[in-house]
Amino acid sequence: MDIVFKALADGSRRQLLDVLYQRNGQTLGELCEHLDMARQSVTKHLTILEEANLIAVEWQGRNKLHYLNAAPIGDIYDRWIRKYDHHRMEALSELKTKLEKADE
Repeated sequence: MDIVFKALADGSRRQLLDVLYQRNGQTLGELCEHLDMARQSVTKHLTILEEANLIAVEWQGRNKLHYLNAAPIGDIYDRWIRKYDHHRMEALSELKTKLEKADE
């Protein structure tokens, strides 16, 4: 998971993931249109995202298409976020119950 957190730590990489979320299966040229940086820099960011398994690539002829792979983010959610959401939902449920009892 450390490699995923490292990949997500950079705002440009998060922006690339957001762009792929909006429209999956883009070429390097299409992705470069969304960032104010050199093509080589975007390529480096994509390599880090690919190593973290946050994107998958597929060759279609001469075109290399990039696809979002949300599974590692889902793993982060399961490991780090869901358990905290559970406590918040319990607190809201208890509050609702108390408010309903107060209205009776």
